Amino acid sequence: MNLHKTVQRALRSLVMVSLCGVAFTAAAETPAVPDETAKQLPLEELRLFAEVYERIKNAYVEPVDDAKLLQDAVRGMLAGLDPHSNYMDKEEFEALQVHTSGEFGGLGIEVGMEEPYIRVITPIDDTPAERAGVKAGDLITQLDDQPVASMSLEEAINHMRGEPGEPIVLTILREGRDKPIEITVVRDIIHVASVKSRIIEPGYGYIRITQFQVNTGKELVRQLETLQEDGNLNGLVLDLRNNPGGVLQAAVDVGNAFLSQGTIVYTEGRLPNSDQLFEANSQTALPELPLVVLINGGSASASEIVAGALQDQKRAVIMGTDSFGKGSVQTILPLAKDRAIKLTTARYFTPNGRSIQAQGIEPDIEVGNAELKPLGNGGSHLKERDLSGHLENGQADKDTMAKRAEERELLREDFQLFEAVALLKALSIVKLQDQ
Repeated sequence: MNLHKTVQRALRSLVMVSLCGVAFTAAAETPAVPDETAKQLPLEELRLFAEVYERIKNAYVEPVDDAKLLQDAVRGMLAGLDPHSNYMDKEEFEALQVHTSGEFGGLGIEVGMEEPYIRVITPIDDTPAERAGVKAGDLITQLDDQPVASMSLEEAINHMRGEPGEPIVLTILREGRDKPIEITVVRDIIHVASVKSRIIEPGYGYIRITQFQVNTGKELVRQLETLQEDGNLNGLVLDLRNNPGGVLQAAVDVGNAFLSQGTIVYTEGRLPNSDQLFEANSQTALPELPLVVLINGGSASASEIVAGALQDQKRAVIMGTDSFGKGSVQTILPLAKDRAIKLTTARYFTPNGRSIQAQGIEPDIEVGNAELKPLGNGGSHLKERDLSGHLENGQADKDTMAKRAEERELLREDFQLFEAVALLKALSIVKLQDQ
């Protein structure tokens, strides 16, 4: 029996086992109507695959390992579905598990494929990529001296991983630049704190979620409690800018921290277990506090779930620019030998039934990133305190005044945050007048 027939028979057996496995699983969950089309194997395409396989084995310039060739075929089969489905070998599967736990090795950069290059979705806060100046929207054309056009997304990601301390040169196309730029990034172990918080001004809190990890919801509640211990809060900014997403349940937990009832998100797919409804419960950390959510083009997936839920429920004002538009759910399906596939199994929808796939969340108030500069003399008129021999106030706390000046300067460095806090102050004033 020649190689062509051997591979064809093996593939037919393999496909039949796989189909039976899926049918058995579906039948165990819900009575399934037999699908005659699904039972029919695409024999002509399998013959084509076997022929290509045989020709590669016989004619490629160098000998090719059977296992690698078949594994690459599986990779290609998944990569052809959509940008987010892929095959993971043992090392990649372990890396994914570590990534969602909050510690992983590499550059600290979230990327996606944009043929023929790699697009930066976002650099993660306080990582080598962010510190080196990599920005959301950058197109990576080369990794060291290797063009990414010849790589799959997985190969590019693997190339960017490495030992801590090892540098890598990223050649980047950036909007507004006439020529490619080169950025050297030194690899490191990435420790990502998914939730950060502080009092941005007296009475106004700031929470930033960098990505959605397994424990993000619990950490958010803990930091909200800390902010409230520091003083009475009149409003809160939830910053989801450049947050690439992460664990679906974490997004539900974050939404539930601000919503006491109603739908947070629901998903729909082909299999019955892909259809899920997530609703808020009464165990809510801050159900009433005025809330502004900041988003931008780097806000994706779980970030958009949270923003969409809070927007549809009229719980928050969404401010910034349109989000990324990733409205699909990926399920990790473990395979034998510690391998897995990440497969897109559903689309998710906001409470009002909106699919944001390739559309994104539109902010209620569009505010682009800008630099705030005073016009003319900047309002530097002569004041009473500038007059020689003026009387002191007698009540002013110099330390407090200095701190407020620093906070105002910080807000001017981030125009979107400045606008968010200004809106919170207005909402707080109106709320007090209504009481």
